[in-house]
Amino acid sequence: MALKLPLPTETGGIFFLDSSRGTFQQLKAGFPLKMRKRIGSSRRTCCSMQQGPPPAWPGRAVAESARKSWDGPKPISIVGSTGSIGTQTLDIVAENPDKFRVVALAAGSNVTLLADQVKMFKPQLVAVRNESSIGELKEALADAEHKPEIIPGEQGVIEVARHPDAVTVVTGIVGCAGLKPTVAAIEAGIDIALANKETLIAGGPFVLPLAHKHKVKILPADSEHSAIFQCIQGLPEGALRRIILTASGGAFSQEFKATFLHGVYDRDLPVEKLKEVKVADALKHPNWNMGKKITVDSATLFNKGLEVIEAHYLFGADYDNIEIVIHPQSIIHSMVETQDSSVLAQLGWPDMRLPILYTMSWPQRIYCSEITWPRLNLCKLGSLTFKAPDNVKYPSMDLAYAAGRAGGTMTGVLSAANEKAVEMFINERIGYLDIFKVVELTCDAHRNDLVINPSLEEIIHYDSWARKFAASLQLSSGLSPVPVAVDWPCQPWQPVPERKSGVGRDFRLQGLNGPEYEKPDNSGVGQ
Repeated sequence: MALKLPLPTETGGIFFLDSSRGTFQQLKAGFPLKMRKRIGSSRRTCCSMQQGPPPAWPGRAVAESARKSWDGPKPISIVGSTGSIGTQTLDIVAENPDKFRVVALAAGSNVTLLADQVKMFKPQLVAVRNESSIGELKEALADAEHKPEIIPGEQGVIEVARHPDAVTVVTGIVGCAGLKPTVAAIEAGIDIALANKETLIAGGPFVLPLAHKHKVKILPADSEHSAIFQCIQGLPEGALRRIILTASGGAFSQEFKATFLHGVYDRDLPVEKLKEVKVADALKHPNWNMGKKITVDSATLFNKGLEVIEAHYLFGADYDNIEIVIHPQSIIHSMVETQDSSVLAQLGWPDMRLPILYTMSWPQRIYCSEITWPRLNLCKLGSLTFKAPDNVKYPSMDLAYAAGRAGGTMTGVLSAANEKAVEMFINERIGYLDIFKVVELTCDAHRNDLVINPSLEEIIHYDSWARKFAASLQLSSGLSPVPVAVDWPCQPWQPVPERKSGVGRDFRLQGLNGPEYEKPDNSGVGQ
């Protein structure tokens, strides 16, 4: 796959060219980018080959001899303790009380589960993001022997993240809501066990320099980036040549039979059937047990596109050197190729506890019981298969590569628009194919306001903008998101001409039959 970039003096676009067939053919993803003037500044930005932020791990990982020390079990705090990542982290703590102890917990609104966690792990500090749930939590802890300090709202989550006794904070909170707590932890010198993609996808240009300034380690807790991190342990400088991200393919690309649309089908679902996909179908992941949002992301392969961006920020690999391979069995979690063409892979059962454990114990390896951690048996597996991803069926990957190459605030806008689109799909306000369209149109609308080196405030601002813009899009089919009151001036909307030559300003996805989008109704803007 080759890349066509505009000259620095041009107002051009990023387009993907398919070189696999010997001749270049225009693919669909492209964001024409223009220079913008930052408010209150004379600095102008454009899409260029500017040097990006320093990666968390520049192609290699070596443990420092003089790392932080502590007495007894390692003290950790958890942001998002009642979610999937948080509960699995606490499972690890419960199984290894001599290795870890919990000093602070933060949750959203699941007070019942949080109260049980407090009684079992006895943290010093607890936060509930939903302030209206504080009374319910206090009542649930009325008869508890241990009563921690409780701080409500976003400030409470921030205090949990930067608890002075914590050595590592596990960030399991979903979305851009995890950005401020992560920044607070970094400024406090606390290492980050990163399970929140948005921290780097949206905040990479700000977070990475901050982490380097405070000498904080960002340790990836998702399976793919943990696999890469494990593979680069001890590599010499400059040894990394290529990153290969593996993808299960999600609900609609598996090679076995399943019930769908009142019948039986091969999970390698043809493009023409995708418009009939329902929410329940997208939530049937063959290998992993995850939350609804990430499961839908796996079905669209947006999760893999977002992981490409995260891999770029974590390990410093150029986008041309990050590839995606479909691996239905989900046993090889990712691979790296070194300069001498050797390929290193990390294998294991699809179990999120392993990457979480490694972020908590790094650089050590902790013994795990065969009873709760089954050992991998390759003979029972029999075979492992691989194939190239289908970029026509899953345009999310092209969109992610385009946003990543644009850099700056574009990656955060992509992530926020996808999160909003998935929410609307789960609530049955838009169709499955509309997820791709909502994301692409939102990124298209942001191109004139792209900020290459954003501040934290700009990152948060455009995250909010992207969600509102995505929610304002209306479908000519009659389906539409619930109307929202917006307080931002939308980009001037112009009729979108039909693509004829494959080049131009038409950003509607091709090859996916579905309803077109109409101009957002902004008649109430500013009222």
